[in-house]
Amino acid sequence: AILVDVETGEEIATAVHRYANGVIDETLPDSDIRLKRESALQDPNDYIETVKAVIPAVLRESGIEGEEVIGIGVDFTSCTILPTLRDGTPLCKVERFKDNPHAWVKLWKHHASQPEADRINQLAAERNERFMRRYSRISSEWMFPKILEILNDSPEIYEAAERILEAGDWIVWMLTGREVRSACNAGYKAMWSPDEGYPSKEFFKALHPMMENVVEEKLSAPVLPPGRRAGGITERMAELTGLKPGTSVAVCTIDAHAGVPGSSVVEPYKMVMVMGTSTCHMMMSEDEVIVEGVRGVVKDGIVEGYYGHEAGQAAVGDIFA
Repeated sequence: AILVDVETGEEIATAVHRYANGVIDETLPDSDIRLKRESALQDPNDYIETVKAVIPAVLRESGIEGEEVIGIGVDFTSCTILPTLRDGTPLCKVERFKDNPHAWVKLWKHHASQPEADRINQLAAERNERFMRRYSRISSEWMFPKILEILNDSPEIYEAAERILEAGDWIVWMLTGREVRSACNAGYKAMWSPDEGYPSKEFFKALHPMMENVVEEKLSAPVLPPGRRAGGITERMAELTGLKPGTSVAVCTIDAHAGVPGSSVVEPYKMVMVMGTSTCHMMMSEDEVIVEGVRGVVKDGIVEGYYGHEAGQAAVGDIFA
C-alpha cells in the first residue's frame, strides 16, 4: 500500500505484507495434491490478510486518521482469476473443493492453459472473429483460456462457479460489497469492448457447448472504466482497515496500466514503458487505431475518454533475471 497526498502527489507512507502462501506452483497448501506443469496459483485469503495489514500500517506510520483518506485505488497483476459462489466466496474455501487446483486463484503467469489458448486462436482465425483485430493473438495468461482449462480439466468446478472474475475485481467486491468489472481487465484480458461486448454466444458454443452462456452465467456485471467509483467501504472492511465506512473505492486497474497516470501521463500520444516481470509499452489515442502486433486496443482501458494501446515483451524481466 502507498498513501499519497492527492494535492501534491507526495508519497506519505508505504507498507508491504508478504503473502503467506506466495505463488503456489508445486502442491496445494496443506495438501499432497500435485499441480500440473506451468501452474501458478494463489490463495485469495492472502489478499484479504494483506488489506488488513497494509492499510492500518500506512495510517500508523503517517499519523493520518482513517477519516482523512478520501479513496482507495486497487491495481492487480492480470489476468489473475478465481471462481466463486454468488456471494463472492472463493470455491477453494468450500470444503468439498479445497483439494481441487481449479478452485484456486490462477495467477497471471499460470501458463498451463496454453492448449486452450491455441484452440481459441485457431477457432477465432477460422471464424474470422472481429475481436481479433484488437489483439493480434490471445495469450494463455488471459481469462477465457483459463476458464476453458477449468472446464476441460474439472467440469464440476466450472459448473459450481457462479461467478468467475479477475482478482482485482474480487478485491473491490470484498471492499465494497458490490460486484463490478473493470474495463481495463475486461478489455485487455477478456476480449471485451464497450461497443461489441464480449465475444458472441456462437463463438463460445463452438469453443465448447457448455460455454455458450458463459457471459450471462458467470461474468455478467456492470463494466466500468478504471478510476470510476465502484462503491464505498463496507462496515466490516472499515473495522478491519481503520478507514471510515463509505470511503470511496475505485474500479480496479491492471498494475502496469496504473503506471501510466502514475507517471503523470494522462493525455494522448506519449508512450510509457513499464518495466517489471514484463515490459509493457503503452500509449493512448483519441481514436481506435489498429496496429499489427499490439496486444490490446481498449476504449477507456487506461484513462477514461481515450483508447489505450498496449504492446510489450512478455516475461522480459524474468528472462533478464
